[in-house]
Amino acid sequence: MEANKMAENKPTLTLITGADKGIGFETAMSLAKLGHPILLGSRNRERGQEAVNRIRNAGYHADLLVLDVTNPDDIQRAKKTVTENTGYLDILINNAGIALDNHEDAATLSTDTIRKEFDVNFFGTVSMIQAFIPLLKKSKSGKIINVSSNMGSLGLASDPHSRFYNVSSLGYQSSKAAVNFATITFAKELADTNITVNSVNPGWTATGFGGRDTNQPAPAGMQSVQEGAQQIIKLASDARNNLNGTFTENDGILPW
Repeated sequence: MEANKMAENKPTLTLITGADKGIGFETAMSLAKLGHPILLGSRNRERGQEAVNRIRNAGYHADLLVLDVTNPDDIQRAKKTVTENTGYLDILINNAGIALDNHEDAATLSTDTIRKEFDVNFFGTVSMIQAFIPLLKKSKSGKIINVSSNMGSLGLASDPHSRFYNVSSLGYQSSKAAVNFATITFAKELADTNITVNSVNPGWTATGFGGRDTNQPAPAGMQSVQEGAQQIIKLASDARNNLNGTFTENDGILPW
């Protein structure tokens, strides 16, 4: 595939949404250490700038993009900034996500709650991909990495032998299943370009995601943030970029 001259011999420019804390920040710091200039997406300017400063104070490169993935104006503003400053993007990591339904029964779960989860987890991801495809096509080797969840696996949810069989989190699970479908669709559509598209499951990780109190000890079986970011970092740093349309975790391939 013909590489765009603008992106040749340039460092790997990586945009990560929801990167001011948790897995997003761990991914940002780890990739910055590998030489990626980081565009750190954060809804909150103050938290985002603090995260950027932590990366810079460690001796690496990062810039803030104030970015709410549910806000079309924010997305277009971010796209304009990247276009004017670099003219290309190598990696888009759609990490921003929420979980609001607290395992409430599907029979009573508010559809307003489900819509909020879809707005961030699915529509936000799709909107980011659509906006940044033109810039990713100008990369010598573009990547879209969608942070999904094993809770969005239809195969695991319908398997009576799976630990997810009795889990009920309709809004979150269905939004992540939709993210996986977006991964499949974009991977096929972009198969003849320089861009790959993959889903990653971080796993059950010791962050504040879903409202967990991070001051409390991590429950047995909950992994560290470093472990949660591991597969995302592995895909983002793989120079071969030969995986497309996959759903993986640290332990390997997951069923859709």
